[in-house]
Amino acid sequence: MKNRSLRERVGFAIAGWKAAWMRERSFRTQSWFAALAVLLLVVTRAAPIWSAVFAIVCALILALELINSALEALIDLLHPAIHPEIKVIKDMLAGAVLIVSCAALIVGVALIFAYCRAFLESLQT
Repeated sequence: MKNRSLRERVGFAIAGWKAAWMRERSFRTQSWFAALAVLLLVVTRAAPIWSAVFAIVCALILALELINSALEALIDLLHPAIHPEIKVIKDMLAGAVLIVSCAALIVGVALIFAYCRAFLESLQT
């Protein structure tokens, strides 16, 4: 698989996205939240810096969700039996996604707060 063309490598990545979309409810859920974030940016007419922050946070969440899903699938393939250490590993992977998801929530709340503050200030003038 080494030294494939850019087109082939991008094709592999898109196939990975499709597989995650078909197989992983968490990936679909996170994707819908990312779409809602974009809608929030459009509705609030957010400054470009907010768009950049949202793009980074959403990309991190989706990338971590892909890593989480891939590692869980590999773990299940290599060790299908229930094992306490496997549970710990999967929990840590889910925890990584949760950390970035919480950061995204904080960014969303900060945007809404900034939007409401600017709106209230515009009413006073």
